[in-house]
Amino acid sequence: MKSVAILGAGVAGLVGALAFARKGVASVILERTATLQEVGAGLQLSPNATYVLGKLGIAEQLAGLWREPDNICLVSGQTLAPITSIATKSIARSRWGSPYASIHRATLQKVLLERVAAEPLISLHLDMDCKSERDVAALLGGKPDLTIGADGVWSKFRQFIPQSGAPEFTGMVAWRFIIPERDAPSFLNPRNITAYVGAHAHIVAYPLKDAGAFNVVALSTGNNPGETWAADCNPAFRSEMTSQFSGWHRDIRTLLSYAPKPTWWPLFGVSHGRWTDGSSRILIGDAAHAMTPFAAQGAAMAIEDAFELAGVVTGNAPLADALLFFERNRQHRVSRVRSRGAFNKFAYHARGPVRVARDLVLKMRRPENVAADLDWLYGYKAPG
Repeated sequence: MKSVAILGAGVAGLVGALAFARKGVASVILERTATLQEVGAGLQLSPNATYVLGKLGIAEQLAGLWREPDNICLVSGQTLAPITSIATKSIARSRWGSPYASIHRATLQKVLLERVAAEPLISLHLDMDCKSERDVAALLGGKPDLTIGADGVWSKFRQFIPQSGAPEFTGMVAWRFIIPERDAPSFLNPRNITAYVGAHAHIVAYPLKDAGAFNVVALSTGNNPGETWAADCNPAFRSEMTSQFSGWHRDIRTLLSYAPKPTWWPLFGVSHGRWTDGSSRILIGDAAHAMTPFAAQGAAMAIEDAFELAGVVTGNAPLADALLFFERNRQHRVSRVRSRGAFNKFAYHARGPVRVARDLVLKMRRPENVAADLDWLYGYKAPG
């Protein structure tokens, strides 16, 4: 393996380049935008993701920037009564081997970019809208040994992978905003990640140490707007947001009514399909398997993908075999994560008798049993 081209300078692309450099392989990152701007707001980095960042030598720097919440809590959106919790800060390192953290996406991107810029084996080129592999080859002076599509849910590179998946609207939309801690209502706990749950909708709120703020994401059913990402929340969108949570606790309704500069995000996934052509092309991250955020694993799966790919293709197996091995193993892992997300959606959005049964079962379960259910997810050590 002598040359790698990575299309996309998001989390997957940047982590991938650093993972290849760790193996002594040079890479070129080609990003179609002229400037790298943060997209989204906050990120949850579960232990399976922070493990990889530790292997890349980044976790120590990030530890001064992220926050390790004391607990992950499930709370009723109607009454603000607690349902269950997991003491993540006290058990994450001992049980899963790495911390559970929250951080602003822009902060993670900034640290990754700094490491990329300092790595002589990596070159990053912006404003490179390569519409074909011929464009990539012309830019690099020849066809790379491996081309990686890390260009997100609306991937242009996906067209070169026969039988690949396609973007599909999930039926869900998200309203995202950041509120400074000094302005936050008292029910938002700066020491916890909290999911407020209700019929057909839920809200996730967690602290961002680096921003001195809370990241708040409200998710509910919504309409398909076509190919788009974040949009400013105009009065019509804001009205729709508040109506979706009309039966919720008045403190939550007040928070949503006065949310500062919310953005509106239709949630798109990528259907099941091939990730590789079995020769010299591979998709990773959202380009391969964008998913709903119900398991908070979108960034983590991209980070795992990038790290594992570098380990697999720099081994002794022929590249074609290595790509097929990677696809088979990662698809199994991602499929299980998708299933967990679907279960969480069902549980979070339960109503009527199902909601009552959910609350009763969760309140009766011991916290260590709840944590044990997540060992396969959070305790995963990506090989690389």
